[in-house]
Amino acid sequence: MIHTDHWSWRKSPGQLATPEALDLPKAKQFLAQNHVRYVLAQFVDIYGVAKSKSVPVDHLEDVLTDGAGFAGGGVFGLRLAPHEAEYMLVGDLETLKLLPWTPGYARVMGTGTVNGKAHPIDTRNILMAQVERLAARGWTLNTGIEPEFSLLQRTTDGSVCPLDDSDCLQKPAYDYRGLSRARTFLERLTESLQALGIDVYQIDHEDANGQYEINFKYADAMTSADNVILFKMAAAEIAHELGAICSFMPKPKSSMTGNGMHIHCSIADSAGKNLFYDASDRRGMGLSQLAYHFTAGILAHAKALTALLAPSVNSYKRLVIGRTASGTTWAPVFIAYGDNNRTAMVRIPYGRIELRVGDSGMNPYLGQAALIAAGLDGIDRKLDPGPPQNVNFYALSSAEIATHNVDILPQSLSEAISHLERSDLFKSALGEDFIDEFVTLKREEWLDYHRHVSDWETKRYLAFF
Repeated sequence: MIHTDHWSWRKSPGQLATPEALDLPKAKQFLAQNHVRYVLAQFVDIYGVAKSKSVPVDHLEDVLTDGAGFAGGGVFGLRLAPHEAEYMLVGDLETLKLLPWTPGYARVMGTGTVNGKAHPIDTRNILMAQVERLAARGWTLNTGIEPEFSLLQRTTDGSVCPLDDSDCLQKPAYDYRGLSRARTFLERLTESLQALGIDVYQIDHEDANGQYEINFKYADAMTSADNVILFKMAAAEIAHELGAICSFMPKPKSSMTGNGMHIHCSIADSAGKNLFYDASDRRGMGLSQLAYHFTAGILAHAKALTALLAPSVNSYKRLVIGRTASGTTWAPVFIAYGDNNRTAMVRIPYGRIELRVGDSGMNPYLGQAALIAAGLDGIDRKLDPGPPQNVNFYALSSAEIATHNVDILPQSLSEAISHLERSDLFKSALGEDFIDEFVTLKREEWLDYHRHVSDWETKRYLAFF
């Protein structure tokens, strides 16, 4: 059950968790008015996990000039040895936010540097490089990211189950009771996001017991990624205060639907016009030729792209063909696109694109950087995605799927990593050193997984032979 006795923060009317002005004197005044004592200098590792140093507020200026230093060898994916220069996070005032769920604290993100230069393996820097490629054309990628999560509790035997033990319907999607009985957590999380200026417009109970989704308004790709990190931080800490676990694990249990992180996207010009939208689209999906080329780029690089959108061993317990123990999967593995077709990896809601492969374990900086790289390749080469596939792939046999000339996404992390390792596009766009580091770490993860003896194996084989 939810505990409510340790919650100390309440949003006062009109309180905003971000300063209106971005110059240092006004930022200091803003922090003083909000009784901030510490600023977290933050970045994320290769997995998208937030890393921080706590800096007394009087030293904020140091973070903005010299930066906060980290021993790079202590962080996954920075590829810095213990004898090399420190990784320095040089803060950007535009990212300064209060942390409403942690009174007295704010956070700032920025540019990860080594020897005064932007570190090419820092994943936020990788996204920035792709954002700048778009900016050179006068374009901005706008994304609406939808992270699903599981609200769980740990039982006395060490297993996990939904926080509310009455959340047990066989088909719990949109269940009123499941939504209502988690409202303490959902309301506090929503109000924290609203205080940060993140416009939450919808909250729902998803398809698994204890699974939820909070939708917030789209933003440019960098802001969206920063917001996802804030979202995860808030969700984890608020759940902890309430005696719960908020998990973004792609597939927490075989009997539960997986946690996806779908990406809705469109490209806007300098005036904010959606360049993916064209009401005269003869296919009736409201897409421009630019959007079709972008879609074709996604499909052309789908197998390598999957390694960055579904980056864990556990991801491929979600990305499966056919039905699962939890029922119909909402994680399509079919390399196709279609008009509002949730069984294809790319869905067209109308006038924009939804990429449905990614899960909530994704690093949002890497996922979006790879998305831009694939989409721009489709645009530059004027690729054609072919006709839309408006069929229910779940209802088709393998032979029937083959008649549609539709291929399948990788079915294991190892397979996905092999495709990424062979991708000249991603080596060029994201950096060969980064791809090598990512592949190396993921090969180790895969090997470690295969050396582990699972409960399934013990139950099946211990007394079998």
